[in-house]
Amino acid sequence: MTAPFLGSLSTGAFVTLSLVLGFLFGFFLERAGFSSALKLTAQFYFKDFAVLKVMFTAIVTAMLGLAWFAALGWLDLSQVYIPPSFIWPQIAGGLLLGAGFIVGGYCPGTSVAAAAVGKIDALFFIAGIFAGIFLFGAGVPHFAAFNVSGSLGPLTLPMLFNVNTGAVVFLVVLVAVGAFWASEKSEGVWHLFGRTYGTNSQGKA
Repeated sequence: MTAPFLGSLSTGAFVTLSLVLGFLFGFFLERAGFSSALKLTAQFYFKDFAVLKVMFTAIVTAMLGLAWFAALGWLDLSQVYIPPSFIWPQIAGGLLLGAGFIVGGYCPGTSVAAAAVGKIDALFFIAGIFAGIFLFGAGVPHFAAFNVSGSLGPLTLPMLFNVNTGAVVFLVVLVAVGAFWASEKSEGVWHLFGRTYGTNSQGKA
């Protein structure tokens, strides 16, 4: 049998597995410090790139795992679900999510982790998420056509650039290494600035 094989799980086993993985995801988010809005937004000031490092590491690890498992015949990539791409609404959604991240200090996942450890601001952020969901649902009839504009279907980078999967994997790893190097340099500049002018990592005297 080759993965994915979740279809072979019973409903109870699937729900249990989902709960366990969700708990672990939230636990490690919190342990990484991602329940702090100050730490999360520090990346936008080029002070602390922990978010980029952790998330990019997760992406690269998953990508390499998928690539190697497929090469070894342990995973059938054709059976992995790829959500369809709708370029214009996804660009708009990404910009709105990014703006909300900067202003509110959280993304949807980190807001739940922060709320779980008692952060009051995260509760307001979650309330905003639900308000946004309600307003979106109420307004769907007015922009239903926009929601499916720019349809590209299920799309991956190898498909988009018509290149071998291995080449894309190699290039993404190079980008990750470059991003880690650049983030270390940026953090080093801020730490030097703090030592020179008597400020901490958050820019306070």
